Amino acid sequence: MISFASIEKYAADCAVTDGQGSAQTPVKAFITPLRYKNKMYLYGVNTEIGYNPEGYYLYLGPPQPVPEQRNSIIIRGDERFRVDRAEEVRFGNDVFYVWAILRKESADPQAE
Repeated sequence: MISFASIEKYAADCAVTDGQGSAQTPVKAFITPLRYKNKMYLYGVNTEIGYNPEGYYLYLGPPQPVPEQRNSIIIRGDERFRVDRAEEVRFGNDVFYVWAILRKESADPQAE
């Protein structure tokens, strides 16, 4: 299981925004292409193992801030990702980390 200490030590520098251009909150997070365990994807489309051409990524970040679903933008360097879904991973009442499914956006927000 991932821990907050692992995120702080090994993750990349990112920022979380509300998607409306307001202030960015700096955060350390892992962002990696979303991979599948088998060769079949939705609707029975055969894909190369571990590959999803739709541009989905997995986000693992600290307990705060929690990205708002379908609203937040995660920025890593010059890459932008929109949050499709986010959830807290808890142990009892304590939040260990946040995971989210992201979709990569174009470099130019006006091009969307």
